[in-house]
Amino acid sequence: MKPYADMTLEELSEELNGLTAQYKKVQALGMRLDMSRGKPCQEQLDLSMGMMDVLDSASDLTCEDGTDCRNYGQLTGIEEARELLGDMMENNPKDIIIYGNSSLNVMFDTVSRAWTHGVMGNTPWCRQEVVKFLCPVPGYDRHFAITEYFGIKMIPVPMTPIGPDMDIVEKLVREDASIKGIWCVPKYSNPQGISYSDETVRRFARLEPAAPDFRIFWDNAYGMHHLYDHRQDYLIEILAECKRAGNPDMVYKFSSTSKITFPGSGIAALATSPNNMEDFLHYLSHQTIGHDKVNQLRHVRFFKNIHGMVEHMRKHADIIRPKFEAVEETLKRDLGELKIGTWTCPLGGYFIMFDSLPGCAKDIVARCKKAGVTMTPAGATWPYGQDPNDSNIRIAPTYPGFAELQTAMEIFTLCVRISSCKKLIAEKEASSPTI
Repeated sequence: MKPYADMTLEELSEELNGLTAQYKKVQALGMRLDMSRGKPCQEQLDLSMGMMDVLDSASDLTCEDGTDCRNYGQLTGIEEARELLGDMMENNPKDIIIYGNSSLNVMFDTVSRAWTHGVMGNTPWCRQEVVKFLCPVPGYDRHFAITEYFGIKMIPVPMTPIGPDMDIVEKLVREDASIKGIWCVPKYSNPQGISYSDETVRRFARLEPAAPDFRIFWDNAYGMHHLYDHRQDYLIEILAECKRAGNPDMVYKFSSTSKITFPGSGIAALATSPNNMEDFLHYLSHQTIGHDKVNQLRHVRFFKNIHGMVEHMRKHADIIRPKFEAVEETLKRDLGELKIGTWTCPLGGYFIMFDSLPGCAKDIVARCKKAGVTMTPAGATWPYGQDPNDSNIRIAPTYPGFAELQTAMEIFTLCVRISSCKKLIAEKEASSPTI
C-alpha cells in the first residue's frame, strides 16, 4: 500500500470506511488489555520466587561483619548489599547508600530535602524566588510529577539519538542560577530506549553550572536490562567521569532492583561523592535508624554476587525480548509503508517510543481505550502532560501476555491508521478549492 500522504481524498475516504468497520468489530469483542505502565509480567516475577526460600526461621541472619540483620543499625546498608549494588552500579561500595524498596522514593526525598534544607549548606530551594529543573523530553512522567508537586518550574530539553541536546543544557545551566537540576535516564531511556553516548556523558561531567547547588539526577534504572547478549549499549560511569572533570559533587546516581526482583520489595541505592554522602547521612540520621536489612540480606543470599544477577537478567531478557520484537514487527508490518509514524527499536529497557503524525496522539490513545486497550496517557512523557506536537506515545510491552500483546498492538496500529486517515482527510478538504 502506498503512503497515506500520497493518496487522493477519495482513496483516503475509502480506506477510512474499511478501517472504521474493522474498529467496530474490535469494539464488539469487549476486550480489556493493559499497556499503561512498564510492569514486569507474572513470568518475570516468578523468576525471583526462590528469594522467598533463602531465609527462614532457622537461618543465620548475621552478616560477615557480625551485624545482626534483625536489629537496628547500619544506616548505609549492610556491607554485602553495598558490594552487590556497587558491582551492579559500577561504583565503589563505600560511595553507596542502600535504601528501602524504591529509588523513586529516594528521588522524592532528595528533592524534598533540597526544598526544605538546601544542598550542602546552600539556601533551601523553598526560600529562593524561582527554582527550575531541566527535563529531557520525551521523558519519564514520574520524574516530572515530583518536580511539579514541589512547584518547580520544568524546562523541556529536546532529546537526540545520543541523549539530551547538550548545547542547550550547557547554555542554560551556565547562564541561569535558578536551574537546580536535570532529570536523566541515561541507559535505555524512558520512553525511547536509547543510551547516552560517551560524548554526552563527558559533557555532563564537564558542565559549568551557575548554581552551586545544581545536581544531575542520574536515574540509571535500566543499567542491566539488556534484551540481547551480544548487542548491548554501553554507558560511561558518570561519577568517575565527574571526578576526572573536577566536578565530583555534581551527580546523584540512583538505581534499584525493582525490575530485577520484586518491584514492591526490592532494594534501592544511591551512589554519590563523599561530600554528598555526608550531606545525605546527616538527614538520614534524623529520618531512620536503618532500612530493611533482612531484605538486603535476602537479595545477597539469593544472587550471591554480580554474576548471579547477570544470569538472572538473562532470564528476564528471554521472557521480554520476544514481546519487544513482536511490537516492532507489528508496527513495521501494519504501518511501515504508510509513513504515518516512527518508532524506536531499543536494545534494552522497558519501553518503545512511537511518534504519530502531529495532532494524533491523544486521539489514538482515546480510540485504543474505547477498543479495550489502555495505553500510557498521551502527553505523559512531557512536563505538565503537555506534548506540544501531540504525537508522542509510550508503548510498554512487558506486562501483557504474548497473545494479548499481539492483539493489543493490532488494535493500536488500527487506531493509528484511523486517526491518520482522518487527519489527512481534514487537511485535504481544508486545502481544496471551494466552488
